[in-house]
Amino acid sequence: MAIAEIFSPRTAGSNEAPRPIARAVDRTPDFSGEGMQALRSWVDEIATLTQPARIHWVDGSRAENEALLRGMVDEGRIIKLNPEWRPGSYLARSHPADVARTEGRTFIASEREEDAGPTNNWAEPTAMRAELEGVFAGSMRGRTMYVVPFSMGAVGGPLSHIGVQVTDSAYAVVSMSIMTRVGEAVTELIADGADWVRTVHSVGAPLAPGQEDVPWPCNDTKYVVHFPETLEVFSYGSGYGGNAILAKKCFALRIASVIGRDQGWLAEHMLLIRVIDPQGRAYHVAAAFPSACGKTNLAMLRPTIPGWRVETLGDDIAWIRPGEDGRLWAINPEAGFFGVAPGTGESTNVTAVETLWGNTIFTNVALRPDGDVWWEGLTDEAPANLTDWEGNAWTPDSGRPAAHPNSRFTVAAAQCPQIAEDWDAPQGVPLDVILFGGRRATNVPLVVEATDWAHGVFLGSTISSERTAAAEGTLGELRRDPFAMLPFCGYNMGDYFGHWLSVGNKLRFDRAPRIFQVNWFRRGSDGRFLWPGFGDNSRVIDWIIRRISGEVDAVESPIGRLPHTEDLNLDGIDVPQADLDELFAVDPASWLREADLTEEFYATFNGKVPAALQAELSSLRYRLKAAQ
Repeated sequence: MAIAEIFSPRTAGSNEAPRPIARAVDRTPDFSGEGMQALRSWVDEIATLTQPARIHWVDGSRAENEALLRGMVDEGRIIKLNPEWRPGSYLARSHPADVARTEGRTFIASEREEDAGPTNNWAEPTAMRAELEGVFAGSMRGRTMYVVPFSMGAVGGPLSHIGVQVTDSAYAVVSMSIMTRVGEAVTELIADGADWVRTVHSVGAPLAPGQEDVPWPCNDTKYVVHFPETLEVFSYGSGYGGNAILAKKCFALRIASVIGRDQGWLAEHMLLIRVIDPQGRAYHVAAAFPSACGKTNLAMLRPTIPGWRVETLGDDIAWIRPGEDGRLWAINPEAGFFGVAPGTGESTNVTAVETLWGNTIFTNVALRPDGDVWWEGLTDEAPANLTDWEGNAWTPDSGRPAAHPNSRFTVAAAQCPQIAEDWDAPQGVPLDVILFGGRRATNVPLVVEATDWAHGVFLGSTISSERTAAAEGTLGELRRDPFAMLPFCGYNMGDYFGHWLSVGNKLRFDRAPRIFQVNWFRRGSDGRFLWPGFGDNSRVIDWIIRRISGEVDAVESPIGRLPHTEDLNLDGIDVPQADLDELFAVDPASWLREADLTEEFYATFNGKVPAALQAELSSLRYRLKAAQ
């Protein structure tokens, strides 16, 4: 290994000359050109700041990945699961204080505060850079800095984008290798001059000479900072999930939404599926759902209607671009699934369970005595004895969850048994339908069709869920999550609403996707769910497909177009007519109150909500008053 002499930055306020730092450097990829020179210079710049003991350029090979996993097992960072039950799989346990996204410490450091908008934490970029320089200085001492070139979407694809992450976490590297396309093919694109996004991650736990490491290093101080003008991400202090896998929410949504705004496309928190009817006709559906609203279940739907099939294309993120043919084309830019484990089971999502047969990294789930894993919801009954996510003995009488509520699985999308053969096709798929949905016990019908694109954008901008427990806030209070993008839009959401309208203006009116709002969670006056949900949600998809195919008419209502209940395919299930009537009831007085809440929500954007959406709100009120 060669030894590179890199000078450390001066100590703040000191006149001392920079001191040399010796670090081992793996052979850099053998590419030339200005792009490669810029990449090497950037890596050197970050290394000078963070002072790692060693630099490893990740090549994405299987041998390299296995060596990283083997090393983490040997160091006690992860546990190899019993290959008889879960071959090629591992369990990681995080620090108890490092278990989720750090939204309170997530910032948009745009040049102007108004460009971040009221739904983001804004940071003045010059001051934030100085703050970050302070925490990153020396943050990788005693550790390896990995250089991870990655592609979101097929490498070199027309809808794809690339980036590089430097990180001192081997856990982040192996996770990135599942969630993205990692390797020297990406480095070659950079060497040839392709644009790339710069992302920097450190767990913020430098090691002094001879200091013993811990299984999950992290820091109480945390930052996740996005610089939209320069397309950079800096994450410090957390090794968990999207805080460390910067290609995911940070790049694929927050930064990509800015790129999409500037280039005329959409980066969306959406699943992507292909629905195939009994005649073999294929339709493509993108759907945006906030958390706990059935997103993963729909992504891996197994229809209960004979003859219908669903193929999974993506479970979390879709990049959507107008095509020259006047349609919208979409790809899933990710290569894997990073899913919440609790609640995923044979009765709720058998496809997901089958996907996890092996080659999976589990984080913060429980360990069984036989070396397999378990979490709440995997089976109806809990095993008698487990080791919980913190490494403590657990029984069903322990009075605490065995798996953390935000415990995760990371697995390649290709392992999904119903993944589409062309799920990673570079050109993507043409969209026929866009769905928006929240978790609403009242008011919102099972399904409603937007009358046109502007009305569909209005529906997306008003997506909300009712809080269901006092611990989450006032019971029944609406939790707004427009387009399911509230935590993930990298710029002002008022401008984002306008961008959706402008994208629609580029489409042929007869080729634009039809937009629908769905709600699987409406309850009756007695508190029970009125709709069976899960696989029976295919019956709503069936009506939507027949609707866009012109096979069924709709009922005009003040809030949009509703089904004739007799047009729903309910063969094999028992949904009483009284429940159907309640599922589609539209009470003008309740909806007028909802319109008032929407007006209050729009007002938080300080005049940024487009006039077209204000007009939709006024028209809604007019129709509701006429219906009273």
